[in-house]
Amino acid sequence: MEGRSSVIPGLHKLPIADRLRSVAKFSDLTESEISSLGGFGSMPENVADGMIENVISVMEIPLGVATNFLINGKEYLIPMAIEEASVIAACSNAAKMSRPTGGFTAYASESIMVGQIQILGLDSLDDARIRVLQAESKIVEMANTKSRTLKEKGAGARTIEVYPFDIPEKMLVVHLIVDVSDAMGANIVNSMCEHVAPFLEEITGGRVNLRILSNLTDRRMAYASAVFRKDLVGGEEIVENIISSYNLALIDPYRAATHNKGIMNGIDAVLVATMNDWRAIEAGAHAFASFGGYKPLTSYSKLPNGDLSVSIAIPMAVGTVGGSTNTVPKARITRKILNVMDAREFASVLASVGLAQNFAAVRALSAEGIQSGHMKLHARNIAISSGATASEMERVVDEMLRSRDISPSSARSILDRLRKNS
Repeated sequence: MEGRSSVIPGLHKLPIADRLRSVAKFSDLTESEISSLGGFGSMPENVADGMIENVISVMEIPLGVATNFLINGKEYLIPMAIEEASVIAACSNAAKMSRPTGGFTAYASESIMVGQIQILGLDSLDDARIRVLQAESKIVEMANTKSRTLKEKGAGARTIEVYPFDIPEKMLVVHLIVDVSDAMGANIVNSMCEHVAPFLEEITGGRVNLRILSNLTDRRMAYASAVFRKDLVGGEEIVENIISSYNLALIDPYRAATHNKGIMNGIDAVLVATMNDWRAIEAGAHAFASFGGYKPLTSYSKLPNGDLSVSIAIPMAVGTVGGSTNTVPKARITRKILNVMDAREFASVLASVGLAQNFAAVRALSAEGIQSGHMKLHARNIAISSGATASEMERVVDEMLRSRDISPSSARSILDRLRKNS
């Protein structure tokens, strides 16, 4: 690629096919590779082209369904889009294990978001804070002119909070507290912040810099709990092992990070399947976990009868209206499969999925170890990529697992032998 430049003037103005040709020329793509990128599946090209910049294709990811979920007495199938093996199976199994004790109990708080407006260049923070607080009703009124929909629902901007900071520089930060109802809320909160910013400059004499929502949504929480019978978990020893695993996460951020990753395995997969902003949820979850030192988002305890009680508390800013959830055809379908009525029910389901996924991972780690299931599915992926047919699959996978050589070369060698002997 020597002598080539990644500067492609006007790439965004080209039709998708011409963009792809430009990329293909730069990257020496074959006609077969170009053809693979040329398919858009169920997503119309114009939809993809309208969602992001410089579109050349779409990226498929396996979409599956987790079963067995009973949440607040309601049955759910959970659509999950993820590339990692064993996640959906583990989640489904955990949900099944929760059913004898009633499944999951869950709750989500109101959809309260925080917008931040940073004001610089102030002579007196105290005077500026007083002026802003005196104008609270005017600020809220101005913010609510940006969304007729929220106003009709009885939602919208509620109040303000004002925080002065002296270090590392003098600034005033105004929090706009907004009930966004069934939306994720980023667009409307950002619009409100931008709309009131000039007025804040006027009354304080300062200069507004940042005006954007916060992804630390600790006023928009989701909670879930479940009890797992000790005999289904694997007995008293496994319950004790699980508690010890949790105790390590409580004291060690190295373990807590992996513990919380297991939670997000489940939650992110549902967010991707429904085209919600999984990056925002990740940011909020890990920021919340860091309050007072990085800690696990789930809690584990042993009940007097020896059963295991698990709960989760996690920020959950998700929407059932607006954004890509209504734009992408498959996202509309996955939301229909999920069958949630509003954002708070959706958040309750996500918290339950996160709990289930985390319990499944911690239980596996505390019992047989997590690699057995992972490696079998990994072996299947290698067999497929090596050209194994449906009738050859199980033989190839079994032989790789027995030999403990799970590799493309091993799969090809097994296939060659099977085909010679057939």
